[in-house]
Amino acid sequence: ATTLLHNTEVLHQNATLINLFFSFRRMQKTAEELAKKQREISIAEFFEKNRHLLGFDNPRKSLLTTVKEAVDNSLDACEEARVLPEVSVEIIQLSEFKYRVIIEDNGPGIVKKQIPNIFAKLLYGSKFHTLKQARGQQGIGISAAVLYAQLTTGKPAKITSRVSKKEPAYYYELTIDTQNNKPIIAKEETVEWAKEHGTKVEIDLEAEYLKGSQSVDEYLKQTAVINPH
Repeated sequence: ATTLLHNTEVLHQNATLINLFFSFRRMQKTAEELAKKQREISIAEFFEKNRHLLGFDNPRKSLLTTVKEAVDNSLDACEEARVLPEVSVEIIQLSEFKYRVIIEDNGPGIVKKQIPNIFAKLLYGSKFHTLKQARGQQGIGISAAVLYAQLTTGKPAKITSRVSKKEPAYYYELTIDTQNNKPIIAKEETVEWAKEHGTKVEIDLEAEYLKGSQSVDEYLKQTAVINPH
């Protein structure tokens, strides 16, 4: 009787272990099925859905943010290269709520292989990885402006840059692969450019140009005052 009772207990324990094993297998299978359905949301996709976090809440603010990020980048580049900055800002109205922003500087320029990543990959750039305070949004701003332009007009950003008179000027038309946070190069070529070094950024975007406080005009006036080169 004692042996029979012992065998019954062993069988019961084995049955419990088998049930636990199959329960674990079912849970593992469910987790694997869920994993197949899940996917990583890229940084660019996140900002595409939450662009207000970067200062693109409305057309007026989007214009200011775009100009500010481009100008701040130009001033930072000139400062780091110890170049007396010459930055031009041109805003062209294309239709009621569509504008073309053109920012051109005489900074050190950008090496060819870095141009697509700097303008069409979010969180890429030397500013994002440094502890030094810089003017822009730590490597997010200018590429976010490119993304905003892409979302509102479908137009690529047009970039021209040159590092020295010994090197050619490189021209790119760029958009962002939002799923993979990678640059898409629509066009790439060398061009004739009068500047010996510098960068030119051209972005078409949905915007609204108004004067007054928190306007592009006010920002440029304040920037000229605090940067009296």
